Amino acid sequence: MNHRVLFFILLISALMTGCGVNVFAAPVPTATQTETQLPPTETATALPTFAITPNTATPSLTPTPTWVAQGPDHVLVPILMYHHIAVSPVGSIFYVPPDKFEAQIKLLHDWNYTSITTSMLVQAITQGASLPPRPVIITFDDSWGSQYTNAFPIMKKYGFTGVLYTVVGYINKSSGLEADPNYLTTDQLKEMAAAGWEIGSHTETHPDLLADATALRYEIVQSRKDLQTMLGVPILTFAYPFGDAGSAAVDYVHFAGYIAAMGATGFAADQGKGNLFLLQREEIRGTEDVKSFIRFLPWLGDPSFLPTDTPTPTPTASRTPIPTYTQYPTRTPGTTPIP
Repeated sequence: MNHRVLFFILLISALMTGCGVNVFAAPVPTATQTETQLPPTETATALPTFAITPNTATPSLTPTPTWVAQGPDHVLVPILMYHHIAVSPVGSIFYVPPDKFEAQIKLLHDWNYTSITTSMLVQAITQGASLPPRPVIITFDDSWGSQYTNAFPIMKKYGFTGVLYTVVGYINKSSGLEADPNYLTTDQLKEMAAAGWEIGSHTETHPDLLADATALRYEIVQSRKDLQTMLGVPILTFAYPFGDAGSAAVDYVHFAGYIAAMGATGFAADQGKGNLFLLQREEIRGTEDVKSFIRFLPWLGDPSFLPTDTPTPTPTASRTPIPTYTQYPTRTPGTTPIP
């Protein structure tokens, strides 16, 4: 090679090395300049989403109370008894005005009572069963029309169901050619049963069972058969008219296949095997306001739910005489009962 050419090449190489360029070094791949990833930004991370998601469910404002095992034998359940839910045309104590009735039912709701059926109570007494913490049975006697027109919607409004003790002969009663609105119809009873109400027998004609022993089979046994045929639902419990429960009537209640029976008066909420066929009921009269009503309840609640303007009721006799011209059949000592 020419010495001048070689000298020229060496001179150029020295100059480029001084500028930081190595012409003999292997070229660096350009891909290595893009392999380094930028750190993820806050918007790219999924952590905030995971932290929020479990808390998006809205809790129930009125949680269902946990039912607890109760029985067998003694079970604390108040049983309330009503007749007419209407304003009385004659001042009868067996009429509870709708506004008073609603105040009582609302208080039960506010104090966390839960309605059960008589059959549920019998299950707890005889075998043990799970019941709500504050169970109550709300019963209605006789088949009055106001039990459908007034009591039924009020009970539904507050989430309660009841037990109807029906008189077969009062169902579908008519005045002339038209149905009498003072009495329940078959369709109304079926609608209430479909809504969760329980139906029991209150005899065929509402007689005094102590006065005529020959009528017991017809009134107690036949009424169960007739109601089951009319309504297509099981009739499992019975209520004695006027609370009369002689030994012969109790025997027929057993014979007819009922699983329990109701008296007409009661003094406590303690129910058990000893009174399974004479369960204690508290009769709620038209004279009761919501403040006096609480004496029938074994569990009290927040007093702020009580109205502050409820007047104190005037004391009345415990056994107010019932006018013979009221719609409710009654028995006055020494007289023949009204059928």
